[in-house]
Amino acid sequence: MDNKDCRLRGVSRVAGFRNILLEKKDNVAKITINRPPLNIVDIETLKELDKALNDVKRDESVSLLILTAAGDRAFSVGFDIKDHTPEKVDELIRRFHDVTLSLIDLDKPTIAVVDGLALGGGCELIATCDMVVASEKSEFGQPEIDVGVYPPVAVVLFPRLVGRMKALELILTGKRIGAKEAERIGLVNRVVPADRLEEEVDKLVSKLTEKSPIVLGLAKRALYRGLDMELKKALETVNDSYLGLLMHTEDALEGLKAFLEKKKPRWKGK
Repeated sequence: MDNKDCRLRGVSRVAGFRNILLEKKDNVAKITINRPPLNIVDIETLKELDKALNDVKRDESVSLLILTAAGDRAFSVGFDIKDHTPEKVDELIRRFHDVTLSLIDLDKPTIAVVDGLALGGGCELIATCDMVVASEKSEFGQPEIDVGVYPPVAVVLFPRLVGRMKALELILTGKRIGAKEAERIGLVNRVVPADRLEEEVDKLVSKLTEKSPIVLGLAKRALYRGLDMELKKALETVNDSYLGLLMHTEDALEGLKAFLEKKKPRWKGK
């Protein structure tokens, strides 16, 4: 069984894709990059990823997204070099920019599941997700410097995730790091043996789907809004969101009431 099946049995599969799979079950959507064995990403794959993310964004029944890849060799080793020519690179970078912003702006938690290599654009994709679960055999890296370019998304995201000096080391040397090192520096949330990857993802999914979907979305939005602000301004902005948006939701009131009454809340997603 594929480690990244994530027990989405009885799924409904959305048609219209060649390079990815979009599946849904209950409140969980799963996008699979389906170009094994290395899951190289080209312009057409980026178009499909953006289309799938827009579908997930519009689907109010979905409260969580899993991003994974087919096979057990690689999440993705990055971009198709044929789409990195002077004639095509503008579109490639623009399409990738659209995908990364769609992942960040999605008001639903995103989990990347990695079982193998996550290099170049593949590593940037997992860094754009909210959480990452990886198998022990996984490796991560940005080797772009070796061919005379640099990874634009990693240049922006890595300092925020792993700090300035570690980000510079990874980007300027192009070296690969193992899953445990990636976890230690904050690029990965959890590392488990490959045969426990599905189980660990299921646990995380269960924890998240127990929560109010609207509160999860508001919390994620508040975090990203405050991330790049000066401290005082960030606190003011998040407090305004808390009082002006969160405390006007039915789920916030339900959660507080349920806590006082010592019972399980019944979320409405409103």
